[in-house]
Amino acid sequence: MTDQPPQRPRRESARAVLTLIICVVLIGAAAGTTWLIFASEPTAQQEGATRRSAALVETVLVERGTHRPRLDVLGLVEPARDVLLSPRVSGQIVEMEPAFVPGGLVRAGQPLLRIDPADFEQLLTARRAELHQAEAELAIEQGRQVVARQEFQLLGEEIDPDNRSLVLREPQIASIRARVSAAQAAVEQAELDLQRTTVRAPFDAQILSRSVNLGSQVARGDPLARLVGVDEYWVIASVPLRDLRWLRFPEGDAPGSVARVRLPTAWPAGASRQAQVARLIGTVDDQTRLARVLATVTDPLGQTVDGPPLILGTIVQIEIEGRALEDVVRIDRRWLRQDDTVWVMVDGALQIRAADVLHRDAEHAYLRAGVEPGEHVVTTNLAAVSEGLSLRREGDPEPVEADAATEDAAP
Repeated sequence: MTDQPPQRPRRESARAVLTLIICVVLIGAAAGTTWLIFASEPTAQQEGATRRSAALVETVLVERGTHRPRLDVLGLVEPARDVLLSPRVSGQIVEMEPAFVPGGLVRAGQPLLRIDPADFEQLLTARRAELHQAEAELAIEQGRQVVARQEFQLLGEEIDPDNRSLVLREPQIASIRARVSAAQAAVEQAELDLQRTTVRAPFDAQILSRSVNLGSQVARGDPLARLVGVDEYWVIASVPLRDLRWLRFPEGDAPGSVARVRLPTAWPAGASRQAQVARLIGTVDDQTRLARVLATVTDPLGQTVDGPPLILGTIVQIEIEGRALEDVVRIDRRWLRQDDTVWVMVDGALQIRAADVLHRDAEHAYLRAGVEPGEHVVTTNLAAVSEGLSLRREGDPEPVEADAATEDAAP
């Protein structure tokens, strides 16, 4: 019996070849159709002008002028007058005024407390008695001197000057007069000590603390209370050394720079007090290495002026007005770009210019050069900039650029 070759594998191979040929034909047909569509599409006609895309920006018109920079620094409130009140006589406190309490306000010369005056009154009486006795002895001696002079004249004898002085009792008179003067001084001292039993306020002041009470026994020099003057407070401001040249200090009749003191954490919004730069303290702060400038605030408790009261020991914000800068352009510090450059819009295009910055404060930069009067400074922040970039403002038409030739559409 003879074996026959298998037919099924051959049929499958033929079918696969046929399928491959059909796929190649279909792909070729699709590629040809696509090429024919694009090749037969008409060419768009280019008009005589095309539009460019311009960045929409905001600008401000700048001018030259005279401006005063403002220096924002921190300051510490301190009293201009601060005393530790002490008695000048010893004794027991027998009276105290109601205003003599921490926080109390007192006027110059107002009684604060009284030390028991009994001993001083008795001493004054004794001193006056001693004075009267010395004056009486002087009167008696003066009478004796009159008698001695009359007797000397009756004798009519000539004696040397030294003996003449003794005869006329002149040394005795001088001695008693000295005793009278000493007694008079003792009376005046006793009167003064009696007056000092009443302790008075040395100036218009506020009582910060009190260390005695009714019945306390005090001696000379013992602390009674701490008083600070309410006519004026100091604000010690810390200023960078480089900014000192912009401040005005008093010269002759010309006052120093005006300043505004603010305490946002405690005062109402927008509240401030006016201060005046008085002098430069001759040392720098040991920790911050900043210069210290003293400014004064009158009526710091707001007794006669409208304003919040200053609190001693607080850190405040102080804005100091500097010297006038003439013929400068002032712009917002945000408009000063990297490397002290300024973006200027000229004829719809961006110009990036280097600026000559004379000074900067917290809000503004003051330029000597870089921008001319009447030019527009770009205030909008742009992600990417380059010299000559097309710009337009709100309401400006889109920039148009004419083409050199016009191409007709191909059929």
